[in-house]
Amino acid sequence: MTEPAPTALPLTREQSVANFRAALNTVLTHREDYAAQRAAFTWPRLGLFNWADDVFRPLAQATPDAPALIWDTGRWTYGELEGRANRVGRVLQGGGVRPGERVLLMVGGVPDLWAVLIACIRIGAVVIPATTLLSPEDLQDRLSRGEVRHVVAEAGETPKFAGLSGFTRFVLGRPAPDWTAPGWTDLQGEAEGAPGGPLAGHATLATDPLLLYFTSGTTSRPKLVTHTHQSYPAGHLSTLAWLGLRPGDVHWNISSPGWAKHAWSNFFVPLTVGAAVVVNSDRFDARATLERVVKLGVTSLCAPPTVWRMLIQQPLAAYRGALRTALGAGEPLNPEVIEVVQRAWGITIRDGYGQTETTAQVGNTPGQPVRAGSMGRPLPGYRVALVGPDGQEGDEGELSLDLRERPLGLMVGYAGDPERTRAALGGTYYGTGDVVRRDPDGYLYYVGRTDDVFKSADYRISPFELESLLIEHPLVAEAAVVPSPHPERLSVPKAYVVTVEGTVPSRDLAADILAFARARLAPFKRVRRLEFADLPKTISGKIRRVELRAHAATLVRGELEFWEEDFAAGGPGIPEGRDG
Repeated sequence: MTEPAPTALPLTREQSVANFRAALNTVLTHREDYAAQRAAFTWPRLGLFNWADDVFRPLAQATPDAPALIWDTGRWTYGELEGRANRVGRVLQGGGVRPGERVLLMVGGVPDLWAVLIACIRIGAVVIPATTLLSPEDLQDRLSRGEVRHVVAEAGETPKFAGLSGFTRFVLGRPAPDWTAPGWTDLQGEAEGAPGGPLAGHATLATDPLLLYFTSGTTSRPKLVTHTHQSYPAGHLSTLAWLGLRPGDVHWNISSPGWAKHAWSNFFVPLTVGAAVVVNSDRFDARATLERVVKLGVTSLCAPPTVWRMLIQQPLAAYRGALRTALGAGEPLNPEVIEVVQRAWGITIRDGYGQTETTAQVGNTPGQPVRAGSMGRPLPGYRVALVGPDGQEGDEGELSLDLRERPLGLMVGYAGDPERTRAALGGTYYGTGDVVRRDPDGYLYYVGRTDDVFKSADYRISPFELESLLIEHPLVAEAAVVPSPHPERLSVPKAYVVTVEGTVPSRDLAADILAFARARLAPFKRVRRLEFADLPKTISGKIRRVELRAHAATLVRGELEFWEEDFAAGGPGIPEGRDG
């Protein structure tokens, strides 16, 4: 009888940490040399691994007085954040949180958010970040599908949990002196009295689940993405290659807690290299943001395109301060925005691309030339393929990841949905759903979502290209383009437009915008219908194009909708020209 082969033991903590540090040093050593960084980088092999114990704690011990969190009225050093995380971890353990149990974290931009995250990682709990914008109905879905055992919420959010049961409750803060919340443990209050000395971490495997993220749900019910102790903590080495953060940087990523980008840029990357993170919970205001950039000495600023479009309406030149680098992510960044920032600050915004399901896949890295309209090149550890409808690779197609060279930063799947997991990860490629083209030098350019690109008179139309052109008009703040049915052309481009603050939508303005686009686009791409309207968005701020497509398909015209046919050729604002 043959004896079964012995099960291989996982790499020890010491081996895992050595491998992680080798990969980290590769990224840092070749920070501004894209080719060398790509060639030298390999994903670290990990066995026993816990980022809070193996990466953050040694950094806090080595640089206890370095700033870790900075806000308008204070700061926490790395040593203070480490002590706070230990105290919070003891309170969570005392309240019944055990390794592997799921904790819903519904907290805004307050310092203790970082302490709770570090504590949960250290004790082996699985975190489900949740935005404070969720409704009670959203929470019911997340609690049920997420199999939540514990909740940590800000005091102002606790009423949303009334009537919901099956979990222990921890509250952060008090909205008023006489506020009470029966059944909720005062996490901050109890942490103040807990010991701050080293808290023994749980011996987590790198493959153990760590984070469960609900996607933004732009086209369907939000999916529940599973990341592990390696896919985000170590997978974000690719994100570090894009951000280019250095020890001592003051990094402000304008992203709300509850979304994956917050973990990317507000947590794992800066707290791995010794940078400081700006903490802010104020409602967004463009001028106040720029004032804070100067006041706090921000050296690295990352924001989604919606924020950048609002920032460039301010006198940027007066607010550069200590800024060294600027970054954009979340949605494709329009070239016009990049040009305005370049003129004002002498800094080129470096666009990057990734998903909740992954870390940063593509980006414009430090020290490399940025090409107008390009999202950059594949980042270290990612082998990107552009797959056409026929399943073949080419220079235009769906941006896909080759699973034969599976990147460490890719999710393990969708929790509770094996069918969707197989569809995403069961073949040769993981498809992102985004159509991209590649130039001869390997730079990638966003075309649109696979379900957003449409045909008009047998021509393929990229909504992103038309939207980028429309926001170059001085009175257009945002635009979204979708197909509108047409009896001869199948469909024509229709733009939903939001004007800049203080501008009143009108027939004359519609004529001017249509003329502006017509003068700059080939006839077959021309925007032929325009409606002034607010853009429906997910709670993460992404445009819900599925709603706009459905609305455009009805052909029901609103009071502020205008078609080319409404303006005689050569009439007000519409130049004569060959029809496409």
